Amino acid sequence: MGHHEAKLLTPDEVRDIISRGARAGCSEALFTFGERPEEVPGFNKWLFDLGYDNIIDYLVELCKLSISIGLLPHSNPGILQRSEFEKLKPYNASMGLMLETTASIKGHDGCAGKNPKTRIRTIEYAGELKIPFTTGILVGIGETWEDRVRSLNKIKEIHEKFGHIQEVIIQNFIPKPETLMGSYNGPGIEDMKKTVSMARQLLPPDIAIQVSPNLISPRELIKCGASDLGGISPETIDYINPESPWPNLMELRSMANVPLRERLPLYPKYIKEGWYSAELKHLIGALSDAEGFRKTY
Repeated sequence: MGHHEAKLLTPDEVRDIISRGARAGCSEALFTFGERPEEVPGFNKWLFDLGYDNIIDYLVELCKLSISIGLLPHSNPGILQRSEFEKLKPYNASMGLMLETTASIKGHDGCAGKNPKTRIRTIEYAGELKIPFTTGILVGIGETWEDRVRSLNKIKEIHEKFGHIQEVIIQNFIPKPETLMGSYNGPGIEDMKKTVSMARQLLPPDIAIQVSPNLISPRELIKCGASDLGGISPETIDYINPESPWPNLMELRSMANVPLRERLPLYPKYIKEGWYSAELKHLIGALSDAEGFRKTY
């Protein structure tokens, strides 16, 4: 969902995308939408016309659809209440929400969904419900180095309490024209290398450090401790950063310059420990190998 145009995908459109992904060999369906989509004019009417009272109930049905086609859902629906997590948990292999920063920054003024305390509480709800989770920090949004340290320490604190954070994304901010933060300068490679190194030192070893290969070349960041490159799609663009195309698999291997191994949206540790529902058991069994990585044929 962009700043100038909003669209709610219909079930048939979602089915088409997921089916193409399944045929292409994908294992994950990522569901995401912007902050507070119900505030977009016309959004609630779209939902009502489809027969749903709220976006969470609609998302549950799309996750069920994804499972039936053969892709494991991973949802990033923004700020959630515990009851909403309870609805989504049986139909999601993992979920996520970027912390971004614990600092109060100018770029978040007027956006209640960016309140750090609210985002932290959302991440804690997921921990209480034992949902494998992805979070991360956004680098270059007006935060200080000390803010980055505090943000990562907060993530560490939450994980030490609940044990559910499987990866932390260190994401370089990409300024977008005609937005509140369009005049910001994104971080350079040296700043990212320093941040990834610091994250690897601060966070527990069972949390992977992820970087986004369509936003920054990962080779130097892998040397600094990054061990996960997230997901790429042969069928869809990165809707959050549409100006940054995904690399294909051959390009990704060249960029990384290390052997790559495909995983599912929930990490092997959580597969082995049974952090998934009965609704997902068959599909996880079909897609994962004995070590909990993606099965190869």
